[in-house]
Amino acid sequence: MSQHSAAARHRAAAPRHHHVLRTLGYGLLTLTVGMMLFVSYTVRSLTANVDVLGTGFLTDRPVKEEVEGPREPLNVLVMGSDSRDGRNNIDGLTGGGQRSDTTILLHLSADRKHAYGVSLPRDAMVQRPDCKKADGETIPGEFAMWNVAFALGGPTCTLQQVEKLTGIRVDHFVVVDFNGFRGMVNAVDGVEICVPEEVNDTHGNIHLDAGRRVVKGKEALDYVRVRSGISSNGDIGRMKRQQVFIASMVDRVMSAGVLARPDRLIGFLRAATKSLTVDSGLKDIRKMADLGMQFKGIDMSNIKFITVPFESYEPDPNRLAWKTDEANVLWRKIRKDLPLSKKLSSEAVTAGEDPSDEPSPSASSSESASSSASSSPSTEPSEPTKSAEEIAEENGLCA
Repeated sequence: MSQHSAAARHRAAAPRHHHVLRTLGYGLLTLTVGMMLFVSYTVRSLTANVDVLGTGFLTDRPVKEEVEGPREPLNVLVMGSDSRDGRNNIDGLTGGGQRSDTTILLHLSADRKHAYGVSLPRDAMVQRPDCKKADGETIPGEFAMWNVAFALGGPTCTLQQVEKLTGIRVDHFVVVDFNGFRGMVNAVDGVEICVPEEVNDTHGNIHLDAGRRVVKGKEALDYVRVRSGISSNGDIGRMKRQQVFIASMVDRVMSAGVLARPDRLIGFLRAATKSLTVDSGLKDIRKMADLGMQFKGIDMSNIKFITVPFESYEPDPNRLAWKTDEANVLWRKIRKDLPLSKKLSSEAVTAGEDPSDEPSPSASSSESASSSASSSPSTEPSEPTKSAEEIAEENGLCA
């Protein structure tokens, strides 16, 4: 073979080689641009789904206390709206305006190793403060049920009520309606529940078969809504079932790798944002996703759900009242970013545990070594605790 022929073949191969590289380069460029456009479109479309309420008009708010930690602790107020307007008319009922039958104050520690949510009973009687509205109007305060604030002034009125009665600065709020809740459950392919006995609530049009199973859609919504025919303590049982359900959903999100899988995270956010109302600090979906990512490193046993200490309201057995001294201990722990005491967490629902075993005093009252080290010695008097079976039976849970 002559040198001339070899050189000719080399010159012929070089353009083909360059053509392949050029085609590959164009393909990668197209893919990169396409991905950027997709991400940009997804962010814009998800952000457009969210309703936003500003809080800039609020004054005289609590100042957050300085605490040790790599980041500042976060307090997020989560409210469930039972307005039945439009697509939210899930059972044919109308009227009554907007109400919030679910209120949870979620505290995320500065070291991002612990989180706990505090349920605030809708039937608790409180001295509601004056509520300032964005248009300058003031709704006079009064002694009333907890959820009256939401009915009169929406989420910002409930936020003011929380801050005035607890001294805790709320960083963000989120309102989820029926469709948003249902969509989030469906996005994680359902949540496991355990119903101790068959439920036939004709008033709320709620029917549940007894037993353990994974639920989605309306059945999941019915489980967290039902008040009668499943527990002996009405709304308290419903709150406990909501805590169990949310803890199970948190575990589902973490175990399914939703936070680590962009496709699953987008699906979850797409379902959630269609029915969300948030404060202006969360109006960008990327900030919402960042908030969710801050839970990624928390061990499931360190995510707990409790209820503010309460007792019966003597003038009306259908109403409740906070146990002021014990509630003040809880508010102080949140303000100072301290872990829950054994007494406060004695009936806590913990994410990552079998929902049929919740609540378990023996399991939930144990604190991690790091928590014990940072918690001051408890001076709270010890009280006899109920067995897990007794607590489950009262709250309409499987023992």
